[in-house]
Amino acid sequence: MAHLSAITLPGLPLFAPGMSVAREIAAALDRAGEQLRSEDVVVVAQKIVSKAEGQLVRLADVTVSEEARRISAETERDPAHVQLILDESSDLLRVTVPAIIARQRTGHVLANAGIDASNVAEPGEDTVLLWPLDPDASARAIRDELHAITGAAPAVVIADSMGRAWRIGTVGAAIGCAGLMVLEDRRGTGKDLFGRTLQATVIAIADSLAAMAALAMGEGDEGTPVAVVRGAGRWVTQGHGPGAAAGLRPIAEDMFR
Repeated sequence: MAHLSAITLPGLPLFAPGMSVAREIAAALDRAGEQLRSEDVVVVAQKIVSKAEGQLVRLADVTVSEEARRISAETERDPAHVQLILDESSDLLRVTVPAIIARQRTGHVLANAGIDASNVAEPGEDTVLLWPLDPDASARAIRDELHAITGAAPAVVIADSMGRAWRIGTVGAAIGCAGLMVLEDRRGTGKDLFGRTLQATVIAIADSLAAMAALAMGEGDEGTPVAVVRGAGRWVTQGHGPGAAAGLRPIAEDMFR
């Protein structure tokens, strides 16, 4: 019988620039009496990675362009927030009051280029958090440091919550990845129950595990931004692999534009 489980790690600190995500994960595992395994997948919330990497920005420090002021008037958003969305994006796909749908500089398409203020600072501080500069590189660095500390080489996924086309709500998705098969391509090799060869099945492994872990970690005041997923060892790889970027659909295949 297949069995997947997600174990959250309590007691992690409020992260600040310069802190080591890997060292804090290792310490939390020790406190919980858990030993990291090379078959594990460590899913880390994007926010703590961004905080550790110093991706906090005060809106008062942002220089606002005329384009940002124009979009601000259309969307009823803070002009500085709009400017950051422009700075963090390669393209704005849709500009609306509820959200600005952007192709973030990493290639991921999501609301507001991933810029968020929740669980970032005390109310009234007007501080927002950007994504890591290179989420795949961040995942590789965390994996390498976990290996150095623990001797195990688990996969590492950096996850953030994203919406989906034509669906309500958000799910966890992989924005950075190391040591994990991002996609499992079953086309031409897999069979259905009646022996027919699969023609279109490509399973989003990294996103599926990120979504599972996000349910365990929570989205509010739970204070558990890391989960260890067990039972997914068959998708863990020795090398770092191509990263979450491998799961992005090429712009030439965009079916909505």
